[in-house]
Amino acid sequence: MEPENQNPYSINVDSDLKATEFRLFSISSPHMKAFHLAWFSLFACFFSTFSIPPLLAVIRQDINLSDSDIGTAGIASFLGSIFSRLAMGPICDFIGPRTASAVISILTAPAILSMSFVSTAKSFILIRFFIGFSLANFIANQFWMSCMFSGNVVGLANGFAAGWANVGGGFTQLIMPLIYSFISNFLNIPSSTAWRISFIFPAIFQILTAVLVLTFGQDLPDGKYKRPPIRNSIDPINNKRVVIDVILNGFSNYRGWILGLIYGSCFGVELTTDNILAGYFYNRFGVDVKAAGAIAASFGLMNLVSRPGGGVISDEMGRRFGMRGRLWGLWIVLAMAGAFCVLLGRVNSLWGSVIVMCLFSLFVQAASGLTFGVVPFVSKRSLGVISGMTGCGGTVGAVVTQLVLFSGSQKFSTQEGISLMGIFMIASSMSIGFIYFPHLGGMFCAPNSLYPSDPNYHLLH
Repeated sequence: MEPENQNPYSINVDSDLKATEFRLFSISSPHMKAFHLAWFSLFACFFSTFSIPPLLAVIRQDINLSDSDIGTAGIASFLGSIFSRLAMGPICDFIGPRTASAVISILTAPAILSMSFVSTAKSFILIRFFIGFSLANFIANQFWMSCMFSGNVVGLANGFAAGWANVGGGFTQLIMPLIYSFISNFLNIPSSTAWRISFIFPAIFQILTAVLVLTFGQDLPDGKYKRPPIRNSIDPINNKRVVIDVILNGFSNYRGWILGLIYGSCFGVELTTDNILAGYFYNRFGVDVKAAGAIAASFGLMNLVSRPGGGVISDEMGRRFGMRGRLWGLWIVLAMAGAFCVLLGRVNSLWGSVIVMCLFSLFVQAASGLTFGVVPFVSKRSLGVISGMTGCGGTVGAVVTQLVLFSGSQKFSTQEGISLMGIFMIASSMSIGFIYFPHLGGMFCAPNSLYPSDPNYHLLH
């Protein structure tokens, strides 16, 4: 009698060796170890990218930055993220998420360190552009989770991996001023030098996380990354044609474009809100700078629970109702986020605005988790490209909303801009109804009878 095949892992897996359960506080190899390496590495990138705003008051005096310079630098940071995220998708498809994550972290660390030497507005803007490239690590983060976790928990894994990483943007608001104060006050170093020294920390932090990823990470449950096979159409010897085929396959998939629009309506709006929130409460309600900063930081820190919550909702709706459930869940949460955004711009009391802001943050961040609960089902063959398109949509959304609604050239107030941003979210949520998978169905349609349960469907599309 032959012995039964035993699971070589300490966690339950499917036929592809992907984990079918998610143990948040486990470090079992390779699934949960990959999860913790992924979120921690991206956390360092968010920490670095948003390490400049907390010290901006000191930096702008030292190098004579104008309001226009600061606004241009913020947009430059988003533009850098757009280009790098779009490129990161195909890179992940061909070299795997582990190497892609480590490489982008190592390559952008010198840009962060260069903040120690900035002396002009032009160099400040240029450095912010290159620092923005580090957020491409987000694509590797989500790709890695899709390689390690099965469909029944991939939304949860993606939600926690991105949600915990996003907290880095709020955490740096608290830590960088402390680092600066320690260097300036306790080490008696002049302010103009202290803020420059402060940027050594995020640069080293980012490099250390990259080393951890390379040393302890693993692309797939069974080892190194291998590109998914492509049937019938491509000679595997011709690498150039393979690259073009995978990229074109991703860009020709309309679902990726819709998900990019949706992600721009949730994560893009979240990034814009991070930029304007402190100033909004300071100017409209007259709170002091510290209180305004604390309110703004709480918006980002909600990612600890809200984005993972979106992943939980996506997986649960998927278990109960299939793809139709995931799409309906995404639409409801995004539409509710839009409604609270509209309300945020219309509430006239401080505490009323804080309460609405908290509700808005829960829904808008959960919508981001729900979006990436759908992404892994679009195309296994071009998963990296689809992830890149979706992630890129988030930063495009941030640039568009920032320029159109909050650039200073508009004819309406900040509170009116916030409400208009909510209307944009509600309108764009309607596009979810157009997403349809022949083998899985859509919001309003059942699966096509020609694809009742074809396991190879998203190997090809």
